Amino acid sequence: MTNQWNAQTYERNARFVSDLGMPVVELLAPQPGQRVLDLGCGDGALTAKLQAIGCVVTGIDPSEDFVRAAVARGIDAHIVDARQLEFDEEFDAVFSNAVLHWIPEADKVAEGVFRALKPGGKFVGEFGGHGNIAAIMTSLVATLRRLDVQVEERLGWYYPTVAEYRTVLEHAGFIVESIELIPRPTPLPTGMIGWLQTFRGTYLREKLGAQADTAMNEIVENLRFALCDGSGNWTADYVRLRFHARRP
Repeated sequence: MTNQWNAQTYERNARFVSDLGMPVVELLAPQPGQRVLDLGCGDGALTAKLQAIGCVVTGIDPSEDFVRAAVARGIDAHIVDARQLEFDEEFDAVFSNAVLHWIPEADKVAEGVFRALKPGGKFVGEFGGHGNIAAIMTSLVATLRRLDVQVEERLGWYYPTVAEYRTVLEHAGFIVESIELIPRPTPLPTGMIGWLQTFRGTYLREKLGAQADTAMNEIVENLRFALCDGSGNWTADYVRLRFHARRP
């Protein structure tokens, strides 16, 4: 799944992604001197926290704009597709926050991460899990179908159950230390329209062209009863899958 990212727009509409990522950093328990790969580093906000602890961090992301922003923070960041990792036993840990739900080819990612880790290294991450944005997805699908757009399975995103993702990790060779689904209703600083523009804008423009903005407004209105309070504050129905796996 691809999305056109803009670092400035992301900062305005979605800074909560990195702000709410500290629990997974704590699960990583990074130590000074450890070599860490940040898989999907984005603009480097969380990567910089790992670096400040004293980790030797490499960030990768497919977005040129994000990588440019991460480098501006002083991060060693590179444009790399997570499905095509070429590292060989180089890292003590691989860290990932809010990225893996964009990549349905989960097996390829897990296998590449396994190869990238030193024996005993850990893979720690968090991403959208089963039930994530269920209301948003329902409204989005209803709007697409009303507009006679063919809807593919899961709309191209990957929100697995615990059992599904445990199987992915174990097939890649990992020992799963912990894995759980965590409901996390998430306030949206610029409302549902800002969320849709940031996270589903590319998809809707590809599917609908000039109708995309009208469709987004329809999706928002259909969600108002479920995700907007009486004061006009929007909350996304997030469910996160958080895991800690280890290479033997």
